[in-house]
Amino acid sequence: MTAPYFVAFLETKYTSIEDARRLAPDALAAHVARSQQWHADGRLLMAGAFLDRPEEPVGTMAVLRTREDAEEFVAGDPFVLVDMVARSDIRPWADVLGT
Repeated sequence: MTAPYFVAFLETKYTSIEDARRLAPDALAAHVARSQQWHADGRLLMAGAFLDRPEEPVGTMAVLRTREDAEEFVAGDPFVLVDMVARSDIRPWADVLGT
């Protein structure tokens, strides 16, 4: 098994992408641009929102290479900076497939 990755989970204060566009449009644009840049830099492997509970606040996750990257990613996330995240968590994750 390879060394673990780190998964950052964010629970937002909105329940849909439409809410995000309405409540924090600049943060949404900055969040997407920042995520794309981190991915291009090789620090962010994948990221996205969970789609199975539309009645709950939007939950997202991001898979990063190091704990330091995960902590920096969360701390500097535009939604965190405008207080649109209710809580966050970072957990180590092992890729058993070795991809």
